[in-house]
Parts: sequence; C-alpha cells; structure tokens
Amino acid sequence: MATLSVNKIEIDTDVRDAKWQIISELDGLVKTTLSAAMSEHMSRPFTEISLLFTDDAHMRSLNRDYRGQDKPTNVLSFPTQNTVRALIVPVLGDIVLAFETIEHEAELRSISLADHTAHLIIHGYLHLQGLDHQNHEEEKAMETCEINALQHLGIANPYVKD
Repeated sequence: MATLSVNKIEIDTDVRDAKWQIISELDGLVKTTLSAAMSEHMSRPFTEISLLFTDDAHMRSLNRDYRGQDKPTNVLSFPTQNTVRALIVPVLGDIVLAFETIEHEAELRSISLADHTAHLIIHGYLHLQGLDHQNHEEEKAMETCEINALQHLGIANPYVKD
C-alpha cells in the first residue's frame, strides 16, 4: 500500500493484483490523473481518497455484494457515508479497478492499458464527486468532464467513434 499526495490530498493506493505492475509508474499515473480530474470538477472538498487495484474475481464479489450484479465490472466507486470520521477527515471514498476487465476493454478499443486506466480513474472520481450517468443529460455532463480531464493528460477522447 502506498500513500501519495497531490494538492494536499492524501491518495492511498493498494495494489492487490501483481498484474497491475505492467503499468510502469502506476503511482505517477494515479497522481497526474487525479490532479487532472480535480482541475475539471470538485464539488465535494476532501482530503483523502483511496484506490484499490484488484482482479476480476474480487471485483465480481464486490459487484455482486453491493450492486446485485454477479459479474466483474471495470470500476466501482464507493462514496464515503456521513460518519464521524468523514466529518473529521473529509474522505471522498474508494475507487476499485479490475485488471482483467480493463485490460480486455483496452485491447478491444486498441488503446493503451495506462490510458484506459486513467479514463476509469477519472470516471470513478467523478462518481465520488456526485456525477452520474442515469439519463442522457447526466451522461453528457459526465462525459464532458472526462474528456476535458483526459485532454489535460494528452489522452484522446474515448467517446469518438472511429
């Protein structure tokens, strides 16, 4: 587990699956990606966020237990509930990423694993900030934030069809 810092915000990263080591400088990717996301959208001030880099098996159990979906997914976000600790230390929440699903999606889209991971970190962060994609209007607003944050990183718009 590593603790990083960007803009006085503590970032706890936990790499539970060694396959994530294929991304060189994963900690650097996390810092620059979250910095870009924060520059694009920050409606809930916070001082701490956690990221868990795991595998499909673990993600499947989380997705089943928390969303009723018995299958892996690429990213899940768990916003911090209003607890005493959250009032003392404003923790935004947790982002969980599943290696095999993300790797497979990156291959299907012919994009790098690092770029797709950055996109999903931003996506998870925006969910923690309260954005969603339950209807077309929300989806467009969230996509715009994602595209703009990715642009800060020099990553192409993932929603453009070839």
